[in-house]
Amino acid sequence: MPHRSFRTEVRDAVTPRATLLVVGVVALQLLFIASYVGALHDPRPKDVPFGVVAPRAAAEQARARLERLPGTPLDPRVLPDAATARAQIENRDIDAALVVDPRGTTDTLLVASGGGRILSTTLTSLVTTLEKSERRTIRTVDVVPSAPHDPNGLSSFYLVIGWCVGGYLGAAALAISAGAKPSNVSRAAIRLAVMALVAIAGGLGGALIAGPALDALPGGTAALWGLGTLVIFAVGAATLALQGLFGTVGIGLVILLVVILGNPSAGGALPPPLLPPFWKAIGPALPPGAGTWSARSIAYFSSNALTGPMLVLAAWAVAGTAITLAAAALRHRRNGPPATRAGEPAAGEPA
Repeated sequence: MPHRSFRTEVRDAVTPRATLLVVGVVALQLLFIASYVGALHDPRPKDVPFGVVAPRAAAEQARARLERLPGTPLDPRVLPDAATARAQIENRDIDAALVVDPRGTTDTLLVASGGGRILSTTLTSLVTTLEKSERRTIRTVDVVPSAPHDPNGLSSFYLVIGWCVGGYLGAAALAISAGAKPSNVSRAAIRLAVMALVAIAGGLGGALIAGPALDALPGGTAALWGLGTLVIFAVGAATLALQGLFGTVGIGLVILLVVILGNPSAGGALPPPLLPPFWKAIGPALPPGAGTWSARSIAYFSSNALTGPMLVLAAWAVAGTAITLAAAALRHRRNGPPATRAGEPAAGEPA
């Protein structure tokens, strides 16, 4: 056997394609670090929707004082009474409210730890410091408390992340098992149908584990099941779409969208008002963010404020389905029937 040079061995061991894939992996790794550290390293409240309840003159003074806080941590709005403040917190219109007692020196802060304990803790600390400077004190009332087995309000986030992982791994397995790009529309449709079955099973399993099995989340199991099915299918359809368009590179794009950008901006570890502007802006438009908001609404807020995030998830599911089918049709039309291409099975043969 002729002697092979080290350079030749390296070329054979690390092909140009492998080199590009490794470079892509390094890029994703660095983006992962930048996204997670950038989103979570310095939590500061910014424009938190915040209610103020007090007699008219005192309410305007309190609102103006809160608006002038350095860094604008709060977005205060005057509310007529404590009942309205409670209702708006339960509807997820505001995150907290200060009820001023004009006859005494102790005010009441209404919070909702079900929306994320770190946010309610941050607001409590902020308002306590402010009240102390005015020689007043506060008592904190948790209007929507987190469940005993979900003290930090993170179970909904991890549940949705698990559903997202099931979505893109399930779709990747379906596509890669027979090549990254579906050859025809019928094969793409079959994969979407299988993905729907995976979504139904995974959604039910996740809802049962987080609900009856571990008692981590309150709320209806059926509602969580429906949400999980939509999350899994939305991510899975998007994965099939990107793989249909870009082949194996599509997997990297899914990881970029769902894991690198979606997870830290989802509002799990840090609720949206504590995130930097970029992550706060993109979070609601990505499946992890829309799913986490929805899961918390189902678990703690009587399924209020669901329309927007559910439309986001539905848009991902519909767009992913349409692009998957369109990419398959376009590729089939461009390359001709599968039977005419060397090395690929004819229509009706197993992939």
